[in-house]
Amino acid sequence: MNYRLVFRLIGRLLLMEAALMLPSLLVSVLHGGGDTMAFVYAILITCVCGALPAFLLKPKQTDLNPRDGMVVAGISWAVFSFFGCLPFVLSGAIPHFADAYFETVSGFTTTGATILTNIEALPKGILFWRSFTHWIGGMGVLVFTLAVLPKLSGRSSHLARAESPGPTFTKLLPRMGDTAKILYGLYIVLSVVMFLCLLGAGMNVYDALIHTFGTAGTGGFSNYNASVAAFNSPLIEWIIALFMMLFGVNFAVYFHLIRRELGQIGKNEELWVYLAVVLAATLAITIAILPQYGNFFTALRYGFFQTASIISTTGFATADFNLWPVFAQSVLVLMTFTGACAGSTGGGFKISRLVLLTKSGFRDFKHTLQPRKVAVVRIEGKAVQEGTLSTLGVYMFLYVLCLIVGTLWVAAEAPDFTTAFTTSLTCLNNVGPGLGAVGPVNNFSFYSPATKWFLSLQMLAGRLEIYPILALLAPSVWKKN
Repeated sequence: MNYRLVFRLIGRLLLMEAALMLPSLLVSVLHGGGDTMAFVYAILITCVCGALPAFLLKPKQTDLNPRDGMVVAGISWAVFSFFGCLPFVLSGAIPHFADAYFETVSGFTTTGATILTNIEALPKGILFWRSFTHWIGGMGVLVFTLAVLPKLSGRSSHLARAESPGPTFTKLLPRMGDTAKILYGLYIVLSVVMFLCLLGAGMNVYDALIHTFGTAGTGGFSNYNASVAAFNSPLIEWIIALFMMLFGVNFAVYFHLIRRELGQIGKNEELWVYLAVVLAATLAITIAILPQYGNFFTALRYGFFQTASIISTTGFATADFNLWPVFAQSVLVLMTFTGACAGSTGGGFKISRLVLLTKSGFRDFKHTLQPRKVAVVRIEGKAVQEGTLSTLGVYMFLYVLCLIVGTLWVAAEAPDFTTAFTTSLTCLNNVGPGLGAVGPVNNFSFYSPATKWFLSLQMLAGRLEIYPILALLAPSVWKKN
């Protein structure tokens, strides 16, 4: 490993994180919540710790290889969360470090799971930072860095590949820096449009910003204990639900839309499967909960909102789906597995992987019937390499293994199997709420510090899609180049 280059990059990331705390400091000053000095100290500490490696380390080699990219991704997200939790600890809003780290990891990984029991009691600057971590983590810490510092390394695409969700990474333009700028440009435009829509629907500026951050990053942190249900506004719910779906779409689709490449969009199989799953799940849940609400349009409103919230892995809530029929809960759990599209801000297993697994399964079944026939798996008209399918199989094994280990770990403390299983599932898939004791009106505060540390690791593994975290555990990775 190129230690000097890796830690120099992490130092620059910390300097950027210190700069990203400044808007929260401004909000704290404006609202006077008593958390101003906590942000001042957090910014100073982060600046000093980032400046030392950023300016003192001079690497001889500036080319970043795939192994170093994995290490930077794994370390940077863990370190980013460590320094990101300083405002919570220093302000006393979340005094226990394990709790503060869990909350911060949940923010940056856009999971939305919380240990807070009274969200509205926290200062506005702290709540702003808490939700802003969603927006930062939504598109990716490293992708954001590449957009701001495109000459960060000789082979910066390894950074983006290490943290980008999905089985493959698509460069929109030849230069990785240009691709990162386009991605963040689209991200900002969609965020601004949503912010203006929420203002038009009656939200104040602060609430609109908080819920835009939570939706754009598909994280789900709200500044109200009742989440989006606190507004009791069908219009606000429809706006947020629509944008949750939009942020769950691969951003390459919007790039093709701007360039009027409608043919590229038309043959995007993942997009159409995603929309079909949303439609089917919404109708299924609506029919299931109709007797509970007595009105089709009310049931449709709740059904569509929770469908969009879970499949995009946002985690906002307008109803306690713990009280819904088992069938409706089962549909939500299935969508927790699927997640959103690759290349979006959403988490989960990804629709593209499910499409590839399905096609690969049909191909293998046909092969048993006609062993001599050579069949190729295709997606969007292009042949998928066997190496990609093999990697997909390995990833699925690791994914299921992480889910099983997580369930067994949590089962030692959870009150029932439903809680244990959905706790592991929702953290690994970066969704937020589960069922049972971790339902939409509950929280994760009852778990021990050891379990919170474990769940923080599981959230990081889910956001980075396992491999960068595993890379940190491999002794060979730490050998010098």
